[in-house]
Amino acid sequence: MIRLGAGPLDRIVAVGAHCDDIAIGAGGTLLTLCQERPGVRVDALVLSGGGSEREQEEQAALAAFCPGADLRLTVHKLPDGRFPAHWEEAKSAVEELRERTDPELVLAPRTDDAHQDHRGLATLMTTAFRDHLVLGYEIVKWDGDLGRPAAYQPLTPEIAEHKVRLLQEHYPSQRHRPWYDREAFLGLARIRGIECHARYAEAFAVAKLTLNLGG
Repeated sequence: MIRLGAGPLDRIVAVGAHCDDIAIGAGGTLLTLCQERPGVRVDALVLSGGGSEREQEEQAALAAFCPGADLRLTVHKLPDGRFPAHWEEAKSAVEELRERTDPELVLAPRTDDAHQDHRGLATLMTTAFRDHLVLGYEIVKWDGDLGRPAAYQPLTPEIAEHKVRLLQEHYPSQRHRPWYDREAFLGLARIRGIECHARYAEAFAVAKLTLNLGG
């Protein structure tokens, strides 16, 4: 498996349409990055759930998923499932995020995600962060929209298990969902691990990548 490093990572952006999106899609990657880079700045933006119990869950969860990081989380109040009708508000939130940080890495939903909220946010990210490495994470769901990813972040068994424990611990409001369980999260991670010759992995879509292969 060919491996490409991202170079120094001092600033990371992580965005989600809903509270728990970031943790489900890229929680293992955040754990890996933050453990290896103490003090890394993580600007996190979530577009829905503000002012509710879900915001409280997200605050505690991302603090756990970003140990030792300079975490700066903003949670807005856009209505779940209605982002297309609130496009201007979503766009303003993303533009405000772009104005306050210039990251080396952006973690966002995939542009071909079946959920309209995820897909809309993904589109905004690739236009606001035009000159950045944007990795589109995947979220397992009823729609069956998982595809063929282009990039993988291998996860150690310890990180993969830790991710699942944190998901169960910090999002009690989601435990009733039939897909929200240990088997689903570890199962997908195991499949993605097989695809990149690792035990576990998180997988990402990449819309555009510029290589620097010179001396």
